[in-house]
Amino acid sequence: MNLLPILLTLLVALLHVYFLVLEMFLWTKPFGLKTFHMSPDKADATRVLAANQGLYNGFLAAGLFWGLFLGTPGDAIKMFFLVCVVIAGIYGALTVSRKILYIQALPALLAILFLIFTR
Repeated sequence: MNLLPILLTLLVALLHVYFLVLEMFLWTKPFGLKTFHMSPDKADATRVLAANQGLYNGFLAAGLFWGLFLGTPGDAIKMFFLVCVVIAGIYGALTVSRKILYIQALPALLAILFLIFTR
């Protein structure tokens, strides 16, 4: 059993827990405002949308933790959720900021590659 795909998948899951916290609980707080470069008015106007987005990030994290918990039998589950993360990261990079490609999609893509090629 190779530890690298497990650690990369865990990293992606933890990142999505962090995104959940940022979007659901810190969106209108000083840290959230600074992170997302928003004014308090814009953050307040979009807080419900951000909370919804945070909830989806939580579901991605939950799916990855589920796959990790199952070990090797959970590889298909990990793969599904990692692919979802890559697609979301690509979409975010195209519509919001190129940084999302590196922060979200790249770690998930690396986890996928190591999951495939270290079996």
